Amino acid sequence: MSTATDLIALQPTATPRSAEERAALMADPGFGRVHTDHMVAIRYTAGQGWHDARLTAYEPLVLDPSAMVLHYGQAVFEGLKAYRQEGGGTAVFRPEENARRFNRSAARLAMPELPEELFLAAVDALVAADGAWVPEVEGQSLYLRPFMVATEAAVGMRPADEYLFLLIAFPVAPFFPGGVRPLTVWLSEEYVRAAVGGTGEAKCAGNYAGSLLAQREAASQGCDQVVWLDAVERRWVEEMGGMNLFFVFADGRLLTPALTGTLLPGIVRDSLLQIAPELGLRVEEGRIAKEEWRAACASGELVEVFACGTAAVIAPVGAVRSAQGDWTVGDGQPGPTTLRLRAALLDLQYGRAADPHGWMRPVG
Repeated sequence: MSTATDLIALQPTATPRSAEERAALMADPGFGRVHTDHMVAIRYTAGQGWHDARLTAYEPLVLDPSAMVLHYGQAVFEGLKAYRQEGGGTAVFRPEENARRFNRSAARLAMPELPEELFLAAVDALVAADGAWVPEVEGQSLYLRPFMVATEAAVGMRPADEYLFLLIAFPVAPFFPGGVRPLTVWLSEEYVRAAVGGTGEAKCAGNYAGSLLAQREAASQGCDQVVWLDAVERRWVEEMGGMNLFFVFADGRLLTPALTGTLLPGIVRDSLLQIAPELGLRVEEGRIAKEEWRAACASGELVEVFACGTAAVIAPVGAVRSAQGDWTVGDGQPGPTTLRLRAALLDLQYGRAADPHGWMRPVG
């Protein structure tokens, strides 16, 4: 089995930040503002395949103004995290699943797939090189952002013949400031995120660009996030921002919207579908309409709602606002099932609990 150094040429920076500089930057890292010393770059050329894989200093890119990503939007990305382990060392949460989803996204945008072994080697190399950037603080982690863009200099409406894969990393504080607090969400009935046959299940840049206007509308309504409905009936609940949703009923049942081709198949979502039954919870994938959500909250049948994703892990939803009226979920506070699942997942990620599924990949 190949190691990271077999596949990635190591060309580390001659001027890494000092321990003092790094500590000052990590004292308040925010999200995506402070980057580590290195990145991994791998090039693809039609006829040659993937080549020139190397770990180098984090540095700006040089792109031709005709680079096809700037004109036709061939860009996909992933998000995953490395966690400082309680028993020592560092481990990455389910990177194999990110590698597979990355390739599904690439295939949907007519981009070349990156061999899983090479994806994992890039992760291993960067986390090993920048291991000192993995936070020791509870609730913080090292966020890894792999992405691929079309770099061929040609303004032509076709898949590009040249691509660049990059992996960068940055230490992050909790995605939603203020700890575990209930979010208020805006039910978007004007804008939609994706339609069947589109790119909804791909993690491509255009999906997120198309969501920004609705997110701005949500903010103008005093909300933290937008909730998307289906594109046909504008009735069925799909996602919250870029996160999957779970609905917790008083009878102990958990429901999450089924994957229809318009929802992103979240890795945290998949993890919870496996963890919840181990905690004695019944889970199902199905559908819930916006009016059912409101009525079930009013009747007390629906007691908790939470969103999940790599960035926020699990975030409780306490209130919903819409053009048709507002309502509260349960008592408006994080519920016991939400907090129990969040604790179980975090305990696994930080190495405080057993890892029966083998989800944590040790690095270094």
